[in-house]
Amino acid sequence: MSDGIALISTFSSDDECAQGIEALHRAHVHDFSAFAPFPSEKILEATSEARGQGRSPVRWWVLTGGITGILTAIALTVGTSYEWNLNVGGRPIASIPPYIIIMFELMILMGGLSGLLGFLFHSCLPAFDSAAGYRSRFGADKFGLVVRCAENEVSRLESLLRDAGAEDIAREAVITQGVPSHH
Repeated sequence: MSDGIALISTFSSDDECAQGIEALHRAHVHDFSAFAPFPSEKILEATSEARGQGRSPVRWWVLTGGITGILTAIALTVGTSYEWNLNVGGRPIASIPPYIIIMFELMILMGGLSGLLGFLFHSCLPAFDSAAGYRSRFGADKFGLVVRCAENEVSRLESLLRDAGAEDIAREAVITQGVPSHH
């Protein structure tokens, strides 16, 4: 069952690919994937602007992990002190200054691990299947832009991508088999 068309366009430079993404943004098309042989700041900025992506949600994962780490360290150190109840030289049983190091270390550990998990979750990694429309030349010397659209928009988007500098545009039927897509 075909759910539309994927236009696979090839660009020779990251400037042209970024222009293609900006043209798609002006045309209010946001269902696309960009491929590059190397990380390109121009493509990343154009994609972020076109999709309206603000700040990364991973920062909230790191904050939550850091707070969880501090609370875990407090519960662990103070709880252990009161459980064993060792009175050494009249000092308080739960003295906070020596525990600050443990709180800091668990905050960093839990914040870092939760940041990694948040990154993997929001990046939809690991991806075991190659992305739809990916061509091996996109990893070698060309830049690619795969746009998913309805059949009635194909000619308009093809001319838009050609005007942006696309060298080659191929059509491919998009087939989904009940698997939800992650955008």
